[in-house]
Amino acid sequence: MKEQLLGIDIGGTKCAITYGITEKGCLTIVDKKRFATTDFEETIENILSEIEKMMEIHHLNSVNTRGIGISCGGPLNSEKGFVMSPPNLPGWDNIPIVSIVEKKTGIKCELQNDANACALAEWKFGAGKGTKNMVFLTFGTGLGAGLIMNGTLYTGTNDNAGELGHIRLSEFGPVGYGKKGSFEGFASGGGIAQLAKTYITEKYQLGQKVAWCTLQDLEHITAQKIAEEAIKGDTLAQSIYETSAIYLGKGLAIVIDILNPEVIVIGGIYTRNEEFMKPIMQKIIEQEALHCANNVCKIKPALLGEQIGDYAALSIAASLTV
Repeated sequence: MKEQLLGIDIGGTKCAITYGITEKGCLTIVDKKRFATTDFEETIENILSEIEKMMEIHHLNSVNTRGIGISCGGPLNSEKGFVMSPPNLPGWDNIPIVSIVEKKTGIKCELQNDANACALAEWKFGAGKGTKNMVFLTFGTGLGAGLIMNGTLYTGTNDNAGELGHIRLSEFGPVGYGKKGSFEGFASGGGIAQLAKTYITEKYQLGQKVAWCTLQDLEHITAQKIAEEAIKGDTLAQSIYETSAIYLGKGLAIVIDILNPEVIVIGGIYTRNEEFMKPIMQKIIEQEALHCANNVCKIKPALLGEQIGDYAALSIAASLTV
């Protein structure tokens, strides 16, 4: 059956309104409007204005539209539909975004954090399609996760399920999620950059130079730059990614032991560097995880790639019980 969906993606710098259609298990993105995130009042006005325009252009209403999904960074209360002071959205303090949008459109609406929204997208339309138990990891600037358990999104008692980045994997190491040696510290863009600073500083203190990074460049080093050098064959850059892959394996072994998923889908940096991260990660998982759980778990790169943000909010709408 053909269904029409609307999505609202609220980000720290940009927002997007998306219109999509599902049919025979596939999602087609028909239209999208992006605009800058400014102050709270103006952004809310723009969201309501742009969604009204989208509905007018495509003749959408409360009868012919299944629902509206809202994807936003946490913390939030998905049950009550409140955005609760996300660090990247100053002024968004206990905002009843669901009721605001429902009142404007007359269409049922649901709110989820961005990691959960991406998990729904990969589960319904990407690498986790057809599974009952799936874990999704963002592996971008930070490490976020969404959990599909027994065929439904699992958010926990107060929307904090899946905060895997906070797990401490080592007493020492890069800081992520406010904790040194955390999963996010080792398996994120910010964490990889911290690792690089340590490794490169060691080289310079020993009187050795690094051709692709001077001491002056060190503060601005990125995971992308390190990946580029690793792909070229630079052994230092490769060792930085090897360290990240080792701790990625340690973290995933814990996830496999506790949750026993069918598939773990990893996006972002892992998707772009799977070739040299996967063998190291898999070796650690085989050493650490229960064999009976590991044997039934596949680890896959995300399929939706750079489009996952477009799919995410629409996937919330597609999952609505109406």
